[in-house]
Amino acid sequence: MLNLIFAIICSSMLSILMRISESKAKNNIALLVVNYISCTLVALYDTGLSNVFNTQTGFGNALLLGVISGFVYLASFVLLQYNVQKNGVVLSATFMKLGLLVSTGFSIIVYRERPDILQIIGFAVAIAAIIIINSAKDSDGKKQTAAFKLGLIVMLVCSGMGDALSKVFEETGVPFFSNHYLLFTFGSACVLCVLLMLYKKQKIGVAEMVFGAMLGVPNYLSSKFLLRSLDSVPAVVAFPTFSVGCILVVTVVGLFVFREKLTRKQSAALAMIMAALAMLNM
Repeated sequence: MLNLIFAIICSSMLSILMRISESKAKNNIALLVVNYISCTLVALYDTGLSNVFNTQTGFGNALLLGVISGFVYLASFVLLQYNVQKNGVVLSATFMKLGLLVSTGFSIIVYRERPDILQIIGFAVAIAAIIIINSAKDSDGKKQTAAFKLGLIVMLVCSGMGDALSKVFEETGVPFFSNHYLLFTFGSACVLCVLLMLYKKQKIGVAEMVFGAMLGVPNYLSSKFLLRSLDSVPAVVAFPTFSVGCILVVTVVGLFVFREKLTRKQSAALAMIMAALAMLNM
């Protein structure tokens, strides 16, 4: 459970730093490049240079899953940046963590982890909350656009796929290669992000270097601690606990520090999500 608490703290810091960097770093892809370079360097230190190409049984599995996970991580991060700008940190972080519907559902279907009745009700309430948020108007009373809805939903799916891949590695991988898995995840995301930056013709400035480096540490540690927690905590408990903790922290910061405003429907939907996540964790 201590690993879960650390994962919650790091993931919340990540969303908050993304919000702060929004007005400072103008080149969003360049920011991600520095973030993934930072993640990769920390992962490389954790793995140890002498162990990087240790090709014992399990290396190939870590490499394959890591590369796939890297693509999903990059997509999630780009979507998080987009949604923080369009929809604010509270709703964006909420939908990011609602990816647990994908990851927990995956664990139930593939690995036969069985939820109890309260967890089933929690799923239903969470889905209802998503429908309410997508039918609500924004804080100016305007109808939300299709991009608003699609951006949040696609981010939810990508986030859930990333967590599901962690579960796959926990079930099929060799514990010795857990650091390798994270190294290949962030390394492949870094390579893909560099290519995207070159395509977008963005440059790395001082702000991108500073905030990218700051984002990298909590980004890596959040994944590391969540992966560790799956060794001792069932996924149907770990993912909801991780999500509700992050949403609570980010919501409090968003409302009281960044002064973000929510409509009544959005507030009601967020309350439903809190209740749903609590039930999923019981």
